Amino acid sequence: MASRKKTDRLWKLLLACIVASIAVMLFLWGYEWWLASKARYTRYDEFGIDIPTSYSVHGIDVSKYQNVIDWSSVKAMEVDDVRISFAFIKATEGNVNEDKYFKRNWTKARSAKLTRGAYHFFIATKSGKTQAENFISSVDLEPGDLPPVLDIEQTYGVSGTRLKQRVKEWLVTVEEYYGVKPIIYTNVDFYRQHLENDFDNYPLWVAHYINKGKPRIYRDWHFWQYSETGRVNGILSKVDFNVFNGDSAEFRRLLVN
Repeated sequence: MASRKKTDRLWKLLLACIVASIAVMLFLWGYEWWLASKARYTRYDEFGIDIPTSYSVHGIDVSKYQNVIDWSSVKAMEVDDVRISFAFIKATEGNVNEDKYFKRNWTKARSAKLTRGAYHFFIATKSGKTQAENFISSVDLEPGDLPPVLDIEQTYGVSGTRLKQRVKEWLVTVEEYYGVKPIIYTNVDFYRQHLENDFDNYPLWVAHYINKGKPRIYRDWHFWQYSETGRVNGILSKVDFNVFNGDSAEFRRLLVN
């Protein structure tokens, strides 16, 4: 009899766990649906910033901090012939972390026919190779995607020699896997202080918010992040804005074959 009661209790506990799990799943699904619906009906009259109109290819970059995005609304927004043509999407960070919205953003951006790119946030205290493997395990590149991006902004106290060694590990590992040279993202000052000369042969995506016409950097660059306070239909929060340094034909030549 005692054994039967124990079995009944175990079944009840199991049933309660199943019901609780279903409830949590439904809640999360409902919450994401609500956020997506809210984003869908978020509309701005303008982009909210000064746009450098001397460039013809415009884009944004996003991560979990933009929350749920309605990508069809992003694609559809156009102001005075300026439209969003590409999006860099955060994929991974450090050795094991993946951005919570990466898979959703990666799939939905392509469905909306936006050119997409994936980036990895680099932690200088960790192995470059291990971080590259984390990125590779999360990101499947397809023809028409942008090359992979290494986002490096801090040294975390690591020496210059060790920093460059680990950056090189990431870049080489990723290039060998995808067969395309990665892009480096950083700001003007960080590049000058920690990366210049050693990585000048890599495509550069540079952040610089002061100059109006172009970033203040000595070397060639491919992308310029010129604002972090833009507004786009379909995104509830502010978002980073970028331009490509070239025309649409040059942009297409940069993409993965």
